[in-house]
Amino acid sequence: MLAAALLAVGAVRAAGWLFTLCVLAAAAAASLAAVGPRSVFGLRYDLFAIPVEAVRSLPWVYAGARRIEGPGRERGMRLAGSVAATAVLLAVFVPLLGSADATFAHLIESLVPAVDSAAVAQWILMFVFAALGTVGALYVIAGPPRRAPDHAPESGRRLRRTEWALPVAALTVLFTVFVAGQFVAMFGGDDYVQRTAGLTYAEYARSGFWQLSTVTILTLAVIAVVLRWAARDSAADRAWLRVLLSAVTVLSLIIVASALSRMWTYQQAYGFTVLRLLVLTCELWIGTVYLLVLVAVLRLRHRRLGRAAVGTAMVTLLALAILDPERFIADKNIDRWQHGHDLDIGYLSGLSADIVPATDRLPAELRAVIADPIRDRLPDDTWHSWNYSRAAAR
Repeated sequence: MLAAALLAVGAVRAAGWLFTLCVLAAAAAASLAAVGPRSVFGLRYDLFAIPVEAVRSLPWVYAGARRIEGPGRERGMRLAGSVAATAVLLAVFVPLLGSADATFAHLIESLVPAVDSAAVAQWILMFVFAALGTVGALYVIAGPPRRAPDHAPESGRRLRRTEWALPVAALTVLFTVFVAGQFVAMFGGDDYVQRTAGLTYAEYARSGFWQLSTVTILTLAVIAVVLRWAARDSAADRAWLRVLLSAVTVLSLIIVASALSRMWTYQQAYGFTVLRLLVLTCELWIGTVYLLVLVAVLRLRHRRLGRAAVGTAMVTLLALAILDPERFIADKNIDRWQHGHDLDIGYLSGLSADIVPATDRLPAELRAVIADPIRDRLPDDTWHSWNYSRAAAR
């Protein structure tokens, strides 16, 4: 269902980058669905099981086709021969009759779409990919990989409490001090930031976003290592693990909230773009992952954490598509313009047809400057390439 919903985005949104991300996410979702429960090969295999097995499945398909015997095979061969003969006859006689009569030639041209070599190559490539994907999925479903046990014993050397507790505790203290400073800056506002950092609040927000994002990603790696390798033999080990990792996770959530606030403030000050909205969405997803990590820490179970994180990423992408990101960006930039800020006409006119309804709020001349170049770039959609946003923009 999730894969189908992601693919359906192409019928309602015109942004090419969004549909590309949705296709990749749909392929990963279909692969996870075909594999079923977590396999012994791990999440990396589960995500790419269909393309990996697509090539390996070709001998399986060939062997299965050779085993087909009886009247069904004979009927199939006769039908294939009939189709081939029909195609040959049409290929010979249609051009001859078309060249003999202009009226018939015009009728054929109106019925048969214009085909060029690029379109033929594109359709052949799409057919090959679709066929390989279908065969790979059937191969995985027919012989799913062995399921990983839910409670397999942990192997390898374990980290003793004295080995991991000190660095995690130091990180906890450091994050506590930083978060306290964030609250002071938040409540102090622009005046406090200008006195202490010599920056406006928007400049202050921009200056630290990427560093905070890096911190949240690196902290996830630290938590994953400790959660995976820390010893939990005694009740004291488990208590220390829950307390320290929960503290780091909660503090990291506050840092994520700070990063989100900074990016939002930055966009309000300097304008909304696709890249900034994508970064904001990724940071929001990281916050969701931290909530999953907190649950895993409290339960001291992490085996399903990877799949849950990937699943939330796909749901986040679908939510972004439902939001209609490019129209959202256009609406926010128009809001800024109505409050006295500059409007980047060149940037907006380079976006997709998704933003055209948002330009109805602009004066006619300004609306034409933005919307007309978008309409000029619209392709001539056929029945199989119809798109709601492009149709509405026309």
